[in-house]
Amino acid sequence: MQRKLRLRKREDFNRIYRQGRSFANSQFVVYWRKHPETERFRLGVSASGKLGGAVVRNRMRRMVKEIVRHHAHRLEEGTDLILIVRKPALSLSYWEMEKSVLHVLRKAGLLKGSSPSAKNDNGKGIGNGYPKSKNGFPRAFHCL
Repeated sequence: MQRKLRLRKREDFNRIYRQGRSFANSQFVVYWRKHPETERFRLGVSASGKLGGAVVRNRMRRMVKEIVRHHAHRLEEGTDLILIVRKPALSLSYWEMEKSVLHVLRKAGLLKGSSPSAKNDNGKGIGNGYPKSKNGFPRAFHCL
């Protein structure tokens, strides 16, 4: 990630936590807030010490940053966002992690063309874009 696209200051993190909105799935939490002074998005990644040692936490941060870098063209401009890694993300492959990150960003309405928690005319959710398995859960989250 480019240096100007990173959130590093404690004040920035605290402002987003206090004034921003949040969405989550079982692997990630995203906090976000509009920040019109920047033309692009800014990203901060948080990985708790509960996930493991420094090697594990840094690996997770690098993987999340790389996923966001690959999909940077799809993210809304002028947004500050923080992705928090949860413990279930440790067991995911890169591709499963990518699907999970995109899912939580889509759920928050941070991807271009998506809206937060979109509903159809019946008031039911329109789905997350993953094909459903027989038991109704997204196939992307099944363990093989």
